Amino acid sequence: MSYADLSSAECSTLLDEQKRAYAAWKAKDLSLNMARGKPSSAQLDLSAPMLDVLNAESDLKAADGTDCRNYGVGVGIREARELMATMLDDEADRVIVGGESSLNLMYDAIARNWAFGTQGCTPWGKLDTVKWICPVPGYDRHFSITELFGIEMINVPLNEDGPDMDAVEQLAADESVKGIWCVPTYSNPSGCTYSDEVVERLANMKAADDFRIFWDNAYCVHHLSSNPAEQEHVADIARACAAAGNPNRAYKFASTSKITFPGAGIAAMASSEANIAEITKLMNVQIIGHDKLNQLRHVRFLRDAEGIAEHMAKHAALLRPKFDLVEETLSRELEGTGCTWTHPRGGYFVTFTGPQGTAKRIVELAREAGVTLTGAGAPFPYHKDPSDAVIRIAPSLPPVEELAQALEVFCCCVKIAALEKLV
Repeated sequence: MSYADLSSAECSTLLDEQKRAYAAWKAKDLSLNMARGKPSSAQLDLSAPMLDVLNAESDLKAADGTDCRNYGVGVGIREARELMATMLDDEADRVIVGGESSLNLMYDAIARNWAFGTQGCTPWGKLDTVKWICPVPGYDRHFSITELFGIEMINVPLNEDGPDMDAVEQLAADESVKGIWCVPTYSNPSGCTYSDEVVERLANMKAADDFRIFWDNAYCVHHLSSNPAEQEHVADIARACAAAGNPNRAYKFASTSKITFPGAGIAAMASSEANIAEITKLMNVQIIGHDKLNQLRHVRFLRDAEGIAEHMAKHAALLRPKFDLVEETLSRELEGTGCTWTHPRGGYFVTFTGPQGTAKRIVELAREAGVTLTGAGAPFPYHKDPSDAVIRIAPSLPPVEELAQALEVFCCCVKIAALEKLV
């Protein structure tokens, strides 16, 4: 029976039952974490052999003879560019390999356009108003970057096939709108993948000459299934933009952060030849070269696209039972509550939507019971969820046994918050 069909007295009775269950959980003095999408220790162990790939006896030269111990090669060694090109769905000549963080590359891309402009356009920092399109729910760290620069962020709904393109096209026609955040494959946090139609419309829509699509391929190889038929792939935005006559519109980003080691991976970006030439010129002032030994280590460990796929199958084997557990627990415990959640085929998150006005209360109850969740409002610009209903669930970090407990506590908190609203 649905909660909505219950009488006030029945709601009160159920609420008392859940409060007793909640008190029992609090008495256990738990310390569980479902806050951020970090790889588990078992996942990190998968890449431990990479630490033995290079040693004092190793040949530390790149394929073209570059001594990776020395200065230079700001765009990255050739074989690293080729490796990352497989994740960026692009050509190695249009790839720059940076440090360990794709978020850093995104920040730098905005900073460059803010200070210097792009392709002859006025620097964004000299404009009276700069606006940005933010599909929601979305990635909080993306929003933090645009917020830091004082860019006005505008929400658009993220549907099952990508952002609401009617809304995006209407906004992009405004010359003061300079970009859009996109996580096109297994989006953070909903897990959706953009359709071919969405990609085509993003490439063809009317927009300012310096409008830029920030295309974050963070989860492009993070499938939960080893069956190719169940793996989702997105059309290449760069090809679509070139075909539409807007070759400079997209910046693509990727990293090995959740493939090898989040704090010691390699990151890369790809774009048009004109954009890469412009970016390289400015980067040559900023840095002489990134960690080429780490690039070499990754190339020799992961090898190529096939090697990445083999490695990611091992990740999937560890992650799949956790996502299955989320689905099982929420389906069993929250039937009739009016709550919904996503059912991703990859990525790191599940988006949970509770009754309106309950997300903050759920997070607060969970915290008091010893379960840390991502803050309510985090998947929205300025941390403001208009409906106070969305919570990002991150099941990757805790062991299965701890995750099971955390999910039980979470469901108890959801029931209490939902019943309190009804009572």
